[in-house]
Amino acid sequence: MLAYTYIERGKFELVEKPRPRLEHPRDAIVRVTLGSICTSDLHIKHGSVPRAVPGITVGHEMVGVVEEVGAEVTHVRPGDRVTVNVETFCGECFFCRHGYVNNCTDPNGGWALGCRIDGGQTEYVRVPFADQGLDRIPDSVSDEQALFTGDILATGFWAARISEIKEEDTVLIIGAGPTGICALLCVMLKRPKRIIVCEKSEERVRFVREHYPDVLVTGPEECKEFVLAHCDHGGADVVMEVAGAGDTFRLAWDCACPNAVVTVVALYDNPQILPLPDMYGKNLTFKTGGVDGCDCAEILRLIEEGKIDTTPLITHRFPLSRIEEAYRIFENRLDGVIKVVVECG
Repeated sequence: MLAYTYIERGKFELVEKPRPRLEHPRDAIVRVTLGSICTSDLHIKHGSVPRAVPGITVGHEMVGVVEEVGAEVTHVRPGDRVTVNVETFCGECFFCRHGYVNNCTDPNGGWALGCRIDGGQTEYVRVPFADQGLDRIPDSVSDEQALFTGDILATGFWAARISEIKEEDTVLIIGAGPTGICALLCVMLKRPKRIIVCEKSEERVRFVREHYPDVLVTGPEECKEFVLAHCDHGGADVVMEVAGAGDTFRLAWDCACPNAVVTVVALYDNPQILPLPDMYGKNLTFKTGGVDGCDCAEILRLIEEGKIDTTPLITHRFPLSRIEEAYRIFENRLDGVIKVVVECG
């Protein structure tokens, strides 16, 4: 089968690999129908994910059809259409039992698919702990509607959940890339008083204004002044940093009001500085870390009910055989790209 593979730093390649087999009674084999490219895949390519293993098939955004299950799998069966969770988690350790599945203590726990074990930019994928990592797609939901459930939508949902958003709050979201838009969709479910999106790309600004007209939009250069002009007490009550650029971490806490929550969703290429003397007295609460992707069943329910729709994010479609071109367009932000669908079936 064809598999897009991490060869070495700076190099991915489409190669032939054998179809995966069950290795544990809790495994499932999924025939991938649709995949996508995530910014985290680019972080692997650029060497920013030291735990990524050369030789693995990349990709962790996918949906597909269950082909085979291990003897201990009870949640799904062959023939089920499923989403695949970005996190691999046992469901039994201390962290899993408390909902912190990103910190699962199993050797395959956390972000494994497409990083430490073979992922989904291919035709078939082995999913460990299938009862936790797979969720059935409702019959009325298409593969494209469900595609982002296990990763960027789970990330947006997690970020909104931990940010303690209240109805009287102003929420600032820094970054209107795919994950930023998914965070926006999940923040909208909380119905805060005001949402502000900060984005420098003119194309993405137009996208937000076209699809979410009630959301206020500003650029990074004027962001702090804009926030101060539109907030009630010296800044945003909640700030989500979803951009991960060189100066966006400082922008996030600088635009927060005293006693705000600053949720860092972004994955940075370089270390960030926490200048405590500069922020003394703001009494900020920082929340950071990898997504705890254990809300996928609820997300699918919200999609089925029409409360979340990520299909406008899909701007390009490519077969697996042309994934190199898909990466070139996505990595260089060409042709108005937001998200790419890779047809793997």
